Amino acid sequence: MSDSRPASPPAVPLPSPAGAATRQTILGLAILLAAYAGAALFGWPQQGRDSIVAASTAHASADHSPSVDHSPSADHAAAGSHGAVATPPPPLTVLPFALLLAAIAIFPLAPATSHWWEHNSSKLLVAGGLGTVTLAYYIFLHPHAVDLHFPTHATVAPAVGAPSWATAAAVLANAMLSEYVPFIVLLFALYAITGGVRIEGDLVATPTMNAAFLAIGAALASFIGTTGAAMLLVRPLIETNKERRHVAHTLIFFIFMVCNCGGLLLPIGDPPLFLGYLEGVDFLWTLNLWRPWLFTNGVLLAVYWIWDTFFAHPQEKARDLARDAQQTTPLSIRGLWPNLPLMIAVIAAVALLDPAKAFPGTDWHPWVFLREAVLAGLVLASLLLGEERIRSDNGFNYGAILEVAALFLGIFICMQPALAILHERGASLGLSSPRSFFWASGSLSAVLDNAPTYLVFFKAAQSMPSEGLTMAGVEVGRLTAVSLGAVLLGAMTYIGNGPNFMVKAIAEQAGVRMPSFFGYMLYSFGVLLPVFVLVSFLFL
Repeated sequence: MSDSRPASPPAVPLPSPAGAATRQTILGLAILLAAYAGAALFGWPQQGRDSIVAASTAHASADHSPSVDHSPSADHAAAGSHGAVATPPPPLTVLPFALLLAAIAIFPLAPATSHWWEHNSSKLLVAGGLGTVTLAYYIFLHPHAVDLHFPTHATVAPAVGAPSWATAAAVLANAMLSEYVPFIVLLFALYAITGGVRIEGDLVATPTMNAAFLAIGAALASFIGTTGAAMLLVRPLIETNKERRHVAHTLIFFIFMVCNCGGLLLPIGDPPLFLGYLEGVDFLWTLNLWRPWLFTNGVLLAVYWIWDTFFAHPQEKARDLARDAQQTTPLSIRGLWPNLPLMIAVIAAVALLDPAKAFPGTDWHPWVFLREAVLAGLVLASLLLGEERIRSDNGFNYGAILEVAALFLGIFICMQPALAILHERGASLGLSSPRSFFWASGSLSAVLDNAPTYLVFFKAAQSMPSEGLTMAGVEVGRLTAVSLGAVLLGAMTYIGNGPNFMVKAIAEQAGVRMPSFFGYMLYSFGVLLPVFVLVSFLFL
């Protein structure tokens, strides 16, 4: 669990983005925006919006009718009166989802596959292959109807005596159009725009200065995303600490706070919360989590300062501390124009351009995918108006976001059977109290990716009867527990949340000796687990 490092490791330059890749991205974004404009001329996004508004109006009317039963059995009965009834697949169909998550956890660590897994084409091959297996089941083996959720709810009947392409298309639409496209476009916007901002400088690496980095990162994470905050601050933090030998614990706490626990207050802060927003959670509802956010990050910040002040910093050699005090440069920030206004625009677009909700002050509802088109336009503006030199100095490239896109393409398809099963049988899981949802969702978020884990337990909670206030069909106490569990316990391992491994890789490229997968867990079990036990008792 040693976190020592060489006194002055040589700077290892990160790969610069190829000009061709940036030009191809600009061209691709322009084509996508032109295609959306063409679709709007034909009225397709408007038709999707009108369907959503009509369905919302009908649902609201039904909610105010005391004679309407909203239980799952009643929903099935209503569907049955119109013909087909959606039936979940057997539990064995969850196997591709489990295999994909196992591959994400094991392939980077196994010597036989670690090098092969570094290529995004390998990730796409595995994710796409298992996704194809899931769709093949619905085409050839699923004899029942399925629920379609995009743009509104419908039941799709299987074909009789032939491959059922319609049911597979419905499953694919649920995965791609309802969930994957909004998810990946937001992550891409946050990643690309913050990649155009660079913080430079070398400050004196005192415990208080490092704690300030952590506190600022935890505050920014909810507003520019955990990925954006991590990519913005990790390099200046490493630069500030380059004269010190004991640095790994600082990066570990950076992963704890900036990559995970800080992103709890807004849907753009962490991918699980954005998936909840797509499922109907109000944009500002997560601000209600400010107490556990403040408690968790406050305790972690205090633990870090005590650790660094009384244990790590005193172990530094006097000559290293003297060199650290002498070799300083003030902080400077490049790229705030145009990227700061663009980041504000990202927040506004996510908050205001929801087709299910009228634009504030009007009765106009945004078109389907208008939010995603605006986000793509903001990325295009960042690439066209920002300085290419800043991205080059940041070592910015598209590899990390392509990795996420490849893996989640398969994840969102493979998880469709699990979601269907949980929607039908979630009440029988034995989970009832918020505390049980916190530990169940958190335990899986620690060893799997926290975004799909959140969605699985969100659907399970949604299928259960509610006794108190609800949000998006989920009892508020359970929704709080699932949100806290997925976001906070994603910090327990390197694979719990996407930015965790990214920070580890950047730190190791800069010469920091980061702990192994299980070495990191010694830190997380020793530091995070007691804090989360307190969170579960104090806030759930």
